[in-house]
Amino acid sequence: MNENRVAMIREKLTTTFAPTELDIEDDSAKHAGHAGARSGGGHFNVRIVSAEFSGKSLVERHRMVYAAMGDAMQSDIHALSIQAKSPDEA
Repeated sequence: MNENRVAMIREKLTTTFAPTELDIEDDSAKHAGHAGARSGGGHFNVRIVSAEFSGKSLVERHRMVYAAMGDAMQSDIHALSIQAKSPDEA
């Protein structure tokens, strides 16, 4: 099931940001028994590099990623660790 979630995350981020680099790690197994895991939400780590992040603060970048994920943040994803960088920072 989480393979589908990783694919969904990849699709949403690729469509929104056209990243030059995108790594998604499913960390859900490390959180077995956690409240979010019991309710079905997964834990993921994302590292994304995109020109869309140039000139944006860390908070703005995180908000952009959360916005791109949309409703998935309320259902499929319990926790999302984000490293969002511009190409100059990568």
